[in-house]
Amino acid sequence: MLRMKYCHISALVLCMFFLSLILSIQARHHSHRKQRHSHSHKSSRTFDVTKFGAIGDGITDDTESFKMAWDTACESESEFNVIIVPKGFSFLIRPTIFTGPCHGYLVLKVDGTIMPPDGPDSWPKNNTKRLWLVFYRINGMSLEGGGLIDGRGDKWWELPCKPHRGPNGTTAPGPCDSPMAINFFMGSNLTVQELRVRDSPQIHLRFDACRSVHIESIHIKAPRLSPNTDGIHIENSTDVKIYNTVISNGDDCVSIGTGCYDVDIKNITCGPGHGISIGSLGKYNSRACVSNIKVRDSVIQMTDNGVRIKTWQGGSGYVSGITFSNIHMYNVRNPMIIDQFYCLKEGEVCRNKTSAVVVSDILYRNIKGTYDIRSPPMRFACSDSVPCTNLTLSDIELLPDQGDMVVDPFCWNAYGDLRTQTIPPVFCLLDGFPQSILHNDLAHCTRYS
Repeated sequence: MLRMKYCHISALVLCMFFLSLILSIQARHHSHRKQRHSHSHKSSRTFDVTKFGAIGDGITDDTESFKMAWDTACESESEFNVIIVPKGFSFLIRPTIFTGPCHGYLVLKVDGTIMPPDGPDSWPKNNTKRLWLVFYRINGMSLEGGGLIDGRGDKWWELPCKPHRGPNGTTAPGPCDSPMAINFFMGSNLTVQELRVRDSPQIHLRFDACRSVHIESIHIKAPRLSPNTDGIHIENSTDVKIYNTVISNGDDCVSIGTGCYDVDIKNITCGPGHGISIGSLGKYNSRACVSNIKVRDSVIQMTDNGVRIKTWQGGSGYVSGITFSNIHMYNVRNPMIIDQFYCLKEGEVCRNKTSAVVVSDILYRNIKGTYDIRSPPMRFACSDSVPCTNLTLSDIELLPDQGDMVVDPFCWNAYGDLRTQTIPPVFCLLDGFPQSILHNDLAHCTRYS
């Protein structure tokens, strides 16, 4: 009987031990969940540049305050960090590199105005004149807001070395560096949205060696005669999306350089300017590779060119898998153009050469509107030694903007076919596939070349 009593007591003690163990585990688990829940509330932080000393009067140099705000946000352990550039202020920023990688995702929210020093004479002597705002090695960032990036480019455009700015309408010799406004180098998971950028001394927005880029609902504006003021330039970049954007400037609305793959451009309003361009490619006998580019559902108006591919003589590589579709043209001088004789200088560099960047598999579909009769509505000028191949035209209707004189399309060494009748009719494309193209080394032109 006594033995049974001790057994019951032992069992009771054992049950109490396991019960306390379970409660302890639950308590620790509950405490851990509370800590995680508390951490989630602290996962987002904001950093107002004025709290770091920025004045925002358009005269005081606020560069160091911006750098302090950036470095603090970049080093923050929070998952989501927002740098506020408040509305109602104008911040003067010197040429600056904002570096990463950062611990969390970073948002630079520009609701006010950011501007550089006013012209070449005000530019810091020890700083490069080719760059202004640089974002380097950032993995996960959004540049956004309802504010303005004002490049203050007018004094740069008036330099004597700029096109047609020298004495008697000529260009003066000498260095002519001018800063690009916003530059992303070697970044990924990047977004630029709902922002206004205007009057850059040179390119407004540039992406080089970047991947997973999303540009949405931005407005870029510069005067029609402002030199080299490309809206968006991308180079050596993959998985780029440019949507719902308005660009008017003095150069290409969008320019696509070598090393670009998987680019989708949709719902762009372009003009005035030089249109949407792939290139120039192959300059100084270089190798260039571009593929899988789509330009669609867009409007191009009052521009020198519509959709253009431009390459230099002597280059090598490949432009392929290009689609231009559902594009409306209004008074465009060269609506559809391939120019494999692209050249900006007279003399040796512009002579015909035996090598060229191969242009193949180009689809033009549902392109309609009006053109300036000073140039043909379609111009396919391909290399003497390396023809263009697999050009496909479908549902093309281009009429003169003024008068009723229809200019015939122009083709030179261009091979392709018509899926539908075109307006104006195209009789100059060559049938089949040229034997000479088979001897070109195309296999090595991949996204890893």
